[in-house]
Amino acid sequence: MAIVVIGAVFVDIKGFPEDVYSPTGRNAGRVETVHGGVGRNVAEDIANVELRPRFVSMVDDTGSGEEVLRKLRKHKVNTDYVLSAPDGMGVWLAVFDNTGDLAGSISKRPDLSPLIALLDEKGDEIFRDADSIVVEIDMDKEIIKRVLFYAKKYGKKVYAVVSNMVIASQRRDFLQSIDCFVCNLQEAGILFVDDFSDKAPEELCDILAEKVSNAEIPSMVVTMGSRGAVYADKHGERGYFPPESVKVRDTSGAGDAFCAGVAVGLTYGKTIREAVAIGTHLAASVITVSESTCPRFLPKELGLDIEVE
Repeated sequence: MAIVVIGAVFVDIKGFPEDVYSPTGRNAGRVETVHGGVGRNVAEDIANVELRPRFVSMVDDTGSGEEVLRKLRKHKVNTDYVLSAPDGMGVWLAVFDNTGDLAGSISKRPDLSPLIALLDEKGDEIFRDADSIVVEIDMDKEIIKRVLFYAKKYGKKVYAVVSNMVIASQRRDFLQSIDCFVCNLQEAGILFVDDFSDKAPEELCDILAEKVSNAEIPSMVVTMGSRGAVYADKHGERGYFPPESVKVRDTSGAGDAFCAGVAVGLTYGKTIREAVAIGTHLAASVITVSESTCPRFLPKELGLDIEVE
């Protein structure tokens, strides 16, 4: 039994200025290269809660791809369903300002279409005994269709995260089959064709409840950065959860850790508010370090009554 995660692997190249960042000038600083990608990050975050996720993805057929696999296996991520192919990984080039916030980025997306044949061939063994499924909703449509097919076939709950909201916003019908969709404030604005940037959490909470009800999305959680997160479902439950106060070093990966925490909580019997609390804690642990994933936690530290080896 395991949570199945389907998503992409990226190599993240991140630049940090030594002083106040100037978008039009030369900035002395440091450059770091780390393993990233929304799906990969979520899988490692789940593994770092001492669970053993099953990762469905692709890597390059190079030394970099092998390095990604070695690290995932070291963290006890099952990589039996990770394919190796030329250009199997994406690249994310990002620059952060002196406060740790993203100042600008460019990404090269990988071609994940070979996963369609993998799911056709081995979908039953991948999903039959899954505890739940976490999927990047903006992947190839045929991949998402197959994931939702197997989720329905075996009665598995699906939790979705997003890498490119412009693509995901064209798939609103898919969101009606997702048990919980996690995104940030800007992404929610793209989805609902609105600007929520000036909304207070309590106000956004009421707006979100109305939006998910009208769109027939089972439930959504929207992160608001340093202002916390709001959640709502189509039956009228809604709420706000405050952030944890920590010193920010690098915000990349925080949303993925948040999604992992929400998915873990909902998978193992927590209410949506309790799951958001777990997501908030994991996200806070990520932004204090330069890595894109959370440090290790025991399930009981997060209020999860799960025995691990």
